[in-house]
Amino acid sequence: MSDLKRPRGRAAAAAAKTACVVAATLAITAGATLLPPIGHQAPAVTPAGAEPGAGPPQAGATGLSTTVRGLRDRLQRLPKDHQAWAALGAAHVQQARITADPSYYVKAEQALDRAAALAPRDAAVLAARASLAAGRHEFAAARRLARQAIDANPYGATAYGVLADAATQLGEHAEATRAVRRMTELKPGVASFTRASYDAELRGDVREAEELLKAALADAFTPEDIAYCRFYLGELALRAGELERAGHMYDEALRAYPAFVPALAGRARAAALAGRLESAAQGYQDVVARLPLAQYIVEYGEVLARLGRSPAGQWALLSAQRRLMAASGVRDDITWAEFEADHGSPAAAVKHARAEYRRHPNLVSADALAWALHRDGRSREALRYARKATARGWRNALFHHHRAEIERKLGLDAGRSRSRVKEYNPRFDPALPALARFS
Repeated sequence: MSDLKRPRGRAAAAAAKTACVVAATLAITAGATLLPPIGHQAPAVTPAGAEPGAGPPQAGATGLSTTVRGLRDRLQRLPKDHQAWAALGAAHVQQARITADPSYYVKAEQALDRAAALAPRDAAVLAARASLAAGRHEFAAARRLARQAIDANPYGATAYGVLADAATQLGEHAEATRAVRRMTELKPGVASFTRASYDAELRGDVREAEELLKAALADAFTPEDIAYCRFYLGELALRAGELERAGHMYDEALRAYPAFVPALAGRARAAALAGRLESAAQGYQDVVARLPLAQYIVEYGEVLARLGRSPAGQWALLSAQRRLMAASGVRDDITWAEFEADHGSPAAAVKHARAEYRRHPNLVSADALAWALHRDGRSREALRYARKATARGWRNALFHHHRAEIERKLGLDAGRSRSRVKEYNPRFDPALPALARFS
């Protein structure tokens, strides 16, 4: 509840029911960011690339549709219920995340505008608006709104989750760590443990990252939560070059929840890195048909190119996704910086990478800018960004490969960077760079 007095009788029951819906809906949307997943996101990142780390569990589309219908029915009867409007907006953010349909962000904005008009300082309303901003890659706004939500209710775990995601994307790692710790204190569980795992991974502590994911798995009980945790355990293994163990975790994720698309993408990724390119291409074809996220489209295109086939169809689909995202208020410079550097115009890559780094000076954008500058013939300028991207201890083989190539071009000793590529991921393939980006 906000600062209103505790209601009694039937009104109390109705308010409690709405509050539960808001809390549950926000809990699954709090991580709609670019940290990978949605690309870097964490899917979703995103992000992620989410756009892209580990966020909260993903609700199934059917369950969300039921939630949305119930909230709309309630709002027909109670159009001034600001918490129901906030919950509806949060549900639409999650629908955008799991369907790759950015038009849901517009619906979310409409619902949250109604909520904010009714109760602009309500913690649930502010947290939902923060989630929408994060989903649109507006991380400065997401951080501001999350801080306001925390001021309104210092005991709301959801807002700390959005704050952690936004601070990570803004390169404010100390703030992100504090937010994750507070979230875990307030509400230990899947959403907080998975964020803590990603925070540990960014510091290079993969053992702690794995233990925290196992803690999240132990806490999980819905099929979606179990699949989510097993998938990210698979991703940890994949990024360490342990393809067999990664494949096993993806299989376990799909046993828990057969419709979990990230695990299908994980299977295709593992197959490609193991050299089973035909199997990988078939897997990606299914994945992209189900969920055409930019991350999956680029991975599929790279596998097709490796097979000697034209990826033009996938690049056209990627451009169509870009137009849809832009029309719905989503700005995604990071995807285009990476894509243009690897497969298009280095000059365009620099333009996008600079724009992303200005807005979100994090490790991923530093690497993207370094690689874009190098590909555009400006390796000396690129070196400082490559050093920043690799300075925190993150065991990211792709970043160290980029740094090694920049050092080699400049006539510097690249031996240390090359050795770290092999140490961190002995199955890293520079011809498939998108597969090394965090989903």
